[in-house]
Amino acid sequence: MKAAALLFIISVHLVSGGSHSLQYFYTGVTRGINVPEFTDVGLVDGQQFVYYDSNIRQMIPKVDWIKNNEGPEYWNSETLNIQGTEAGFKVDIGTLMQRFNHSSGVHTFQRMFGCELDDVTGAIYGYEQFGYDGADFISLDLKSTSYVALVPLDEITKHRWGGACADQVKSYLIGTCIDWLKKYVDYGKIILARKVPPQVSLLQTDPSSPVVCHATGFYPDKVMISWQKDGQELHEDVDVGETLSNHDGTFQKRAELKVTPDERKKNQFTCVVEHKSGDPIHMILTEEKIRTNSACTGASRQNHQSSCFKVPLLEVFIESVYNKVWWRTFHCLVLRIKLFIKLLLKSE
Repeated sequence: MKAAALLFIISVHLVSGGSHSLQYFYTGVTRGINVPEFTDVGLVDGQQFVYYDSNIRQMIPKVDWIKNNEGPEYWNSETLNIQGTEAGFKVDIGTLMQRFNHSSGVHTFQRMFGCELDDVTGAIYGYEQFGYDGADFISLDLKSTSYVALVPLDEITKHRWGGACADQVKSYLIGTCIDWLKKYVDYGKIILARKVPPQVSLLQTDPSSPVVCHATGFYPDKVMISWQKDGQELHEDVDVGETLSNHDGTFQKRAELKVTPDERKKNQFTCVVEHKSGDPIHMILTEEKIRTNSACTGASRQNHQSSCFKVPLLEVFIESVYNKVWWRTFHCLVLRIKLFIKLLLKSE
């Protein structure tokens, strides 16, 4: 029995209108689990455009606009560069395991970095941050051009992350990174400038669970989702999630509403989705509009009726630089996946 395939979903930072971003996510994992030991994901304006992992050993395009504008020299260069980074990542994981007295087990080391450019003001921004075993480790302070330790470090590690290293990274983030961002945005200007409206659904796993207003398939990534009660915006009992990317370059987002069946009978609840592609979408909460797992029984499950929805068994969320929980989420799920695979093998 083969282990289930992993679905990597990238959550992105929402940049303001007129802004563009270039982001990279590196993830290293120690051996002993059925995932690549090293992964690199690159995104422009939240859209994945390149990918590399230690299994395929080659940087590959994920969208046509980069594939059609760069030739073999670019891909060979990118592959060689990231292979060097991969080798360094393996050394770094081993070093950190020694620093933290970890002799065995599953451990993760992650780097996220990138730059942003505001087309209107010309303002630029860069960032770099590392995480180890689900916790913030160290980050670059661009103003002081120095690394800030987020955990206690010994002198050897402090020296490793100081001086010239910080200068080089800062120079890349506010210079080279911005230059590449401008080039990539020009390559994909038709695709990146498109506006695709969201598809909105109301989901619920069972009658006692929260009602989810789910917007998906929209582009660009900036969207506002809110709940209203009798025409007034609600803040209590509402949980708005992160914006996540879909495999086709569009995005999805959800907002949960905790409401009892009795409250729903007495009041009118409406989900409002606002996106630059058009007028706001108002979805009034009624029993007929809710898609629920409870309907997925018997013939309806066999016929795959639209009232049924399914959630992936394993989802690894690599979340944005502005949502610090992504370190913990990835490391925690890596451990769960390892346990899951063990259980699968035991059941064979």
